[in-house]
Amino acid sequence: MKGSYSAMRQMQEDVAGYLFISPWLIGFLLFSVIPIGMSLYFSFTNYDILGSPLWSGLANFKRMFTDLRFWKSLQVTFVYAFVSVPLRLVFAFFVAVLFKRGARLIRVYQAAYYLPSLVGGSIAVAVVWRRMFTIDGLVNTFLQALGIHSSTSWIGDTRSALGVIVLLAVWQFGSAMLIFLAGLRQIPKTYYEAASIDGAGWVKQFFHITIPQMTPIIFFNLIMQLISGLTVFTQAFIISGGRGDPQDSTLVYALYLYLRAFAYNEMGYGSALAWVLVLIIAVFTSLLFKTSGRWVYYES
Repeated sequence: MKGSYSAMRQMQEDVAGYLFISPWLIGFLLFSVIPIGMSLYFSFTNYDILGSPLWSGLANFKRMFTDLRFWKSLQVTFVYAFVSVPLRLVFAFFVAVLFKRGARLIRVYQAAYYLPSLVGGSIAVAVVWRRMFTIDGLVNTFLQALGIHSSTSWIGDTRSALGVIVLLAVWQFGSAMLIFLAGLRQIPKTYYEAASIDGAGWVKQFFHITIPQMTPIIFFNLIMQLISGLTVFTQAFIISGGRGDPQDSTLVYALYLYLRAFAYNEMGYGSALAWVLVLIIAVFTSLLFKTSGRWVYYES
């Protein structure tokens, strides 16, 4: 009797547990598992959304080799990610080191620096950013106030359009900064005290204590920011007018994927592009994990 009662009690607890997590499970199945499975299937089909998907095998993936805009989008995305991510991390780390020293109204400053990351991905901010870099925008007005005549539309010039988006990304360094700041505060003060007794200045302390102790945090931020950089969409969509203008100079990969899937109704090809992006992210992430053993320091 005691054993059957325990089993019934355990079953009741299990049922109650599944009931409590059922909203998350249902949402995970409906909005993650099923769409991912459908996307994988569509990537092997010729599907225009309006009709029925027709199996085409590897045709969508073969098509990428001769798709010039596919290669252009890869180039633009890599330039964006490999420029914006290091700059954002450097600024975030620099500001975090300054904040660690402490200052009056430190919480206010932290909130002010984090605010761009909180709202920076929104459509409204991207629209304002786009307006700032037009011919009669705030940037040119400021330059003219300094005596520098500029009649350039920064978002209309192929040489500077992508730089405008990169600058917006660098401006959003607040989230990485807060993570760095939390890591800096976990470094024991005894390390710095011992180094000071041995005659090490702040430069040596920075490179021989702060940097090694922060490498796990740097590694985490690098992974997260790289994934964010490779999947950038909203900023490029708004600033480029939704087309990657001028002359595809801002045609990031996610924007090209969107255009193929929803603007040109090529959902099959768009799904194939999405899975190639997943593969690219997996490759870069794996490389970072493989090389982390050479530069990431774990105290244990």
